[in-house]
Amino acid sequence: MKIRDASVPIIIIAIILTFILPIPEFLLDFLLAINIILSTIILINTIYITEPLQLSIFPSLLVITTVYRLSLNIATTRLILLSGKAGGIVEGFGRFVGGGNLVVGFVIYFVIMIVNFLVITKGSERVAEVSARFTLDAMPGKQMAIDADLNSGLINEAEAKERRKKVQKEADFYGAMDGASKFVKNDAIAGLIITFLNIAGGLIIGVAMRGEDLMVALETYTILTIGVGLVIQLSALMISAATSFIVTRAASDSNISADLITQVFKNPRILYISSGLSVILAPFLSPVPFLLLAAVLAFIAYTISRQEKETLKQEEVQIEESEIEEIRKPENVVSLLQVDPIELEFGYGIIPLADVNQGGDLLDRVVMIRRQLALELGMIVPIIRLRDNIQLNPNEYIIKIKGVEVSKGELMPDHYLAMNPGLVEEEIDGIKTVEPAFGLPAIWINETQRDKAEMYGYTVVDPPSIIATHLTEILKKFAHELMGRQEVQTLIDNVKQNYPAIVEELVPKVMTVGEIQKVLANLLKEGVSIRDMVTILETLADFAPVTHDTDLLTEYVRQALGRAISKKFLGDGNSNILTLDPQLEQLIMESVQKTETGSYLTLEPSVSSKIINNLSKQIQKIVKLGQQPVILASPVVRLYFKRLTEHVFPNLVVLSYNEIDPGIEIQSVGVVSV
Repeated sequence: MKIRDASVPIIIIAIILTFILPIPEFLLDFLLAINIILSTIILINTIYITEPLQLSIFPSLLVITTVYRLSLNIATTRLILLSGKAGGIVEGFGRFVGGGNLVVGFVIYFVIMIVNFLVITKGSERVAEVSARFTLDAMPGKQMAIDADLNSGLINEAEAKERRKKVQKEADFYGAMDGASKFVKNDAIAGLIITFLNIAGGLIIGVAMRGEDLMVALETYTILTIGVGLVIQLSALMISAATSFIVTRAASDSNISADLITQVFKNPRILYISSGLSVILAPFLSPVPFLLLAAVLAFIAYTISRQEKETLKQEEVQIEESEIEEIRKPENVVSLLQVDPIELEFGYGIIPLADVNQGGDLLDRVVMIRRQLALELGMIVPIIRLRDNIQLNPNEYIIKIKGVEVSKGELMPDHYLAMNPGLVEEEIDGIKTVEPAFGLPAIWINETQRDKAEMYGYTVVDPPSIIATHLTEILKKFAHELMGRQEVQTLIDNVKQNYPAIVEELVPKVMTVGEIQKVLANLLKEGVSIRDMVTILETLADFAPVTHDTDLLTEYVRQALGRAISKKFLGDGNSNILTLDPQLEQLIMESVQKTETGSYLTLEPSVSSKIINNLSKQIQKIVKLGQQPVILASPVVRLYFKRLTEHVFPNLVVLSYNEIDPGIEIQSVGVVSV
């Protein structure tokens, strides 16, 4: 580690010394060969990466390679002017590329210069500038998306922190690329100036100082100058192309030395390609340095490939052993096919909370949760399976929906969780943590601090209440998945006892249980209660003969439940809402494609991005007022706008004008436009 950490500073100092110290021909050949192969490796890396974060070292690497090329330019200029020689690679490039013709060599050299400077360098500079600007503009929207996922429970505080860090590093990366791309542009200009200085200086020294014939001096110094220019510009061209690749598609926790080795030299395929290129170039240029580099790169690539194969074989053996062991188990596999809709698993440290003999009341709280959701959402919550799991940490618990873990938390027995509702003026000592249900900052305190915390204004809850609240929020979030056909049939049978005419008219003559289930799931997904099943079924009986589109039927049901929806989302004085621009509504209506399997929205990604960015800005206004954002849209647009925004803002409330109770006064504080 010490050698690796010191490698880059040593290289930088060595590069700077080449500006001052004379370099012999044989050493210069090696340095020029390294320059070409290093540029190749960087270029191929930028081709194989899938995102800039995989090569976050690139801006610093761009500076290093630019300074390295300038140092080689100066070293070769010194050799040319002092001795009329610059090594085998330079002379080989000058004669091979030009074919012994000075005019051809000059033309090829200037063509490469023009392509590099006017096409690639200019383009990459512009792309870097635009990428930096758009990345900075998109930061607020990305931050809000992270906050929305955190508030909805999709991610925990640690994941949110990591995603925020990634967004910040992306902005830093593109900002650095915007500045670093100027190095590539100015390097091309410097190469052009150095070319003319080499020719002019060579003629002055050869003719005036050494008394050489004008044509002899012109041929000698021009060939060497063209060779130097081609050698340097070839690597500059590859670096410019690499810059273009990386800015068109940022971040690391390690230092530059570690990143240079772990990121650039970790793919054996890249090293094999670079090694092959060295072998191809060796016969035409200086064989020794290129063949030596080819051998070294091939050896490194072979070593890495062998290590990867050994690791892969070990993993395959472990998988096979585990599969064989599983097959040998004697238990009946039929019992393993049953998947519980809801599971609450906990470590042995939480068992006393669920054990009635030890004074635990968690089972009673689960019963109350099912009653609460029946009253609040009108849904039948399936049986919640509670079981201990010795594989978990003692005080850890996880919540599973249909056998898949969706959330987890950790408790501290004999402690209470104190949360600041925003009115606390004096903080209390304790162990800082995060409340699992809503991701809010909290503090674990012991029982002796409970009264003190309540006096300070903290909201204090016990461990069973934490689990109950967390479980309740998870059930609300996944209510639409838990509402299956069997649960719907139970609800229909319950309505049939008192309103048989409605059920007989609707099921199964007009709608199937599955179609009704889809409508109810759509309602629960947006937090709308289905407790008033009579109104829901009557509305379906009215409109189902006209259409079997469950999404459209859902909108009709929402309008029938408008008073309850208004009471829930606007009944507590939340009269400030956002509206949609008429042009945006027209655009959405025109972008709706209807098929036999349903309707969907077809908007250009750029248009969707503009809408989301504008929505983010408008939501910030509502959040600053301390209210929940509510969007008001036309009935035909509401569903499609909700689908457009639900991935970024899953908790955003979108209502239609027909769902608003006439007795509620609302005020628009913003307009969402394209």
